[in-house]
Amino acid sequence: MTSRLNPDDQKHVEEYLQLPQNRVERRPFRPWLLLVVVLAVTIGLGLLSRLLSYLTL
Repeated sequence: MTSRLNPDDQKHVEEYLQLPQNRVERRPFRPWLLLVVVLAVTIGLGLLSRLLSYLTL
């Protein structure tokens, strides 16, 4: 992918990204784990709401 920046600006961007405070190691994104967490929270909140409605009625 070619950059739309001029070469001087691209050099500044690359230098900025190579600074130690801008280099963050990240774990790879795992969409299946996100899906499991979202489902667990949704099911958990649904069960909690049923429990609360059972206790109040």
